[in-house]
Amino acid sequence: MSTTRTSVPVLDLSTARNADGNFSPEFIDTLRDAAHNVGFFQVTNYGAAPGQAQELLDTLAGFFRLPLEQRLALDNRTSAQFRGYTRLGTEITRGRADSREQIDFGPDREPLADVPADKLFLRLQGRNQWPAGYPELERIAQQWAALMSGIGAELLAGIGVALGLPEDYFAAPFADTPAWMGKLVHYVGGQVPEAGTQGVGSHADYGFVTLLLQDQVGGLEVQPHGQEDWIAVEPLPGALVVNLGEMLEVATKGYLMATIHRVTAPAPGADRYSVPFFWSPRLDAVIGTVPLPVELAAGARGVTDDPDNPMLSSYGANVLKGWVRAHPQTAAIHYPELGG
Repeated sequence: MSTTRTSVPVLDLSTARNADGNFSPEFIDTLRDAAHNVGFFQVTNYGAAPGQAQELLDTLAGFFRLPLEQRLALDNRTSAQFRGYTRLGTEITRGRADSREQIDFGPDREPLADVPADKLFLRLQGRNQWPAGYPELERIAQQWAALMSGIGAELLAGIGVALGLPEDYFAAPFADTPAWMGKLVHYVGGQVPEAGTQGVGSHADYGFVTLLLQDQVGGLEVQPHGQEDWIAVEPLPGALVVNLGEMLEVATKGYLMATIHRVTAPAPGADRYSVPFFWSPRLDAVIGTVPLPVELAAGARGVTDDPDNPMLSSYGANVLKGWVRAHPQTAAIHYPELGG
């Protein structure tokens, strides 16, 4: 069994592959340990251009300094895809308001005209909302999304190898139209009384691999499986915080875990900025059980049993379930049949 962890591992992505193009066994061993025992790690040297990460943080901070009426022009309540601007204190985690405002975006595609009643998640394909008077936000965010897509695919390939599988094992569900998601988040202290100190409440992520750029303020904490203590994820300048989502927990019967995490709101008057990116498969992807080697299967802990939030093998159904819970006002407008 794993020992109590007091920090999350740090992996150097530039050491992931040997000169022959194959993954380094040392990197794979470190990745397996981090993915199985913690579910969180940080990644450095992942190929960002000099200054790219800080430029993104500075640019999104500029958006949140715009007048509220300009931000509300992107109101996510107008979007069946839950895209655009979420007002401060209106996203809900564990039934409680979060101390954050944000922009959600994803692949910009034509909405589907005809969606079967049993596949409402296909309505999540659609258009983004960006500020017309602040075009640099879209440009810089989309450049970041392109970089993160490549890193997400590379890390998922490494996870496949760490599970004793071919490195392209998880590639098929992502082919052609991956439904990745990006968020540009501003945490605000002291302005949402009902949130208390909750920046975002404890939760697990819906999909496969999350890549988070955070500023230097701090506040992210994680709770590895079977551990009561929370671990503070100390900011490393420019590094990515990586965690695994529910789809990998379901696929591996709990050998990999969607680790619970939360964010404490900054102090009143302080701001925290972060950019989570969720490398996710096609909306119609259904993920089967991974054939783990015997020695790894013995370490599978089973899928988390939460009757109020069951994990689903359908990616689209899993993410729609989560968004309906997190954005009840938007859900009530666009998905009334789900009881929003």
